[in-house]
Amino acid sequence: MTVLADLLAAVAGGRVEVLDLTAPLSSQTPILRLPEPFGQTVPFQLQEISRYDDRGPAWYWNNITTGEHTGTHFDAPVHWVSGRDQEDVAQVPLPRLIAPAAVVDVTERAAADPDFLLEIDDVKAWEAEHGPLPDGGWLLLRTGWDARSDDQEAFLNANETGPHTPGVSVECARWLADEAPVLGLGVETVGTDAGAAHSFDPAFPCHSFLLGAGKYGLTQLQSLAQLPPTGAVVVAAPLPIVGGSGSPARVLALVER
Repeated sequence: MTVLADLLAAVAGGRVEVLDLTAPLSSQTPILRLPEPFGQTVPFQLQEISRYDDRGPAWYWNNITTGEHTGTHFDAPVHWVSGRDQEDVAQVPLPRLIAPAAVVDVTERAAADPDFLLEIDDVKAWEAEHGPLPDGGWLLLRTGWDARSDDQEAFLNANETGPHTPGVSVECARWLADEAPVLGLGVETVGTDAGAAHSFDPAFPCHSFLLGAGKYGLTQLQSLAQLPPTGAVVVAAPLPIVGGSGSPARVLALVER
């Protein structure tokens, strides 16, 4: 097992850094809000069972309440109607949970325009500089939106016309689903689609096209600024919820230094 031994030695020696891309999960974690009459997810909550007391003198533990799509989470194809006959989150093949990453940085453009949309030409320009997107890897869209993650209102950035957060155009979402070699899209925002995607044609194209193509989503990622454009390996570990449309996930990145 030389390869694994070498990896462990590289991690221990600092030649490979392990980075946490996961937002802390608490009752303050921002959650998606849908307009009426649609159903709503619940905030994450801990419900204490015992804490070194007469309910359990030597142990502390909690029940948890959460939605599948709360905090940093993994979208399985069955999450969307276009993927309704495909994998639930427990059926995702394990090798797909460890994959290379391409990081496309649009932070300055998203800061200037919260409704910024990634276009195919933006990805092509990135490929001209850094090489092709990784086959069977993630496209991670860095927008700087994780800086807002401790403030629900700033994170959703909504007004009377709806939320305003950066994302991917309809044409680019279709291209990522049908032509790009990636297995999924990762973002720093509350969902893989732009805030204004409810008004697109089709609505929510990242969900519709990528999940319909059997690809995946990762949302509410943090610390993408610490990743290089290429070369990082992402480990995305959702809970294997049988029949689940998704799951909160611990997402780690391995980066060679």
